[in-house]
Amino acid sequence: MAHFGLQKLPDYQPGYNIPPGQKILSVVGLEDGGNKAVNLHWGLIPSWSKDRKISSRLINARAETLTEKPAFRNAYQHRRCLIPATGFFEWRTTETGKKPYHIHQPGNALFAFAGLWEHWEHEQETVYSCAIITTAANDKIAPIHDRMPVIITPDFYNRWLDKTNTAVDMADFLAADAYKIMLPSPISTRINSPLHNDAECLAEVAG
Repeated sequence: MAHFGLQKLPDYQPGYNIPPGQKILSVVGLEDGGNKAVNLHWGLIPSWSKDRKISSRLINARAETLTEKPAFRNAYQHRRCLIPATGFFEWRTTETGKKPYHIHQPGNALFAFAGLWEHWEHEQETVYSCAIITTAANDKIAPIHDRMPVIITPDFYNRWLDKTNTAVDMADFLAADAYKIMLPSPISTRINSPLHNDAECLAEVAG
């Protein structure tokens, strides 16, 4: 709550292994300039979509095409959010299979992904959903994967959430280089099953 300037938190359970399609804690900006924590469905459903099943294809939004893609363009201008995390997982392809990594800050400190959110209504159903913005991997992450989530540094939180700021430039946030202190730690393939959701998922193994 202190990190994101929140007055309260919604009911949620911290997770060690959260797959798309679940509710994830997110922070949105309010009209009065304050912040609010909400639970959003991970997998964006554009307001114009006829079917919520599209969400499974919209878990990530490429930073390079945010202003071009109809699914993300409007949300990028008006509905940006922060998605709190202490780490994320990526898999490196090797001769013996895919090797998982836990990518995190020292001490598993709290940080935030850049996200977009949407409000979708169809018949009697209403869903608030989100997607995580990704960009091309830097030198640190490229040996593991060619893409990485965009991380917003704390000094940019207010600017990212500001609903009156519709002309945001992704380059400004990418230039902050939030990845300079990130650590890629090899972990066991236990993480490959979403049924495993405990601290053991983060245990480092020999590289």
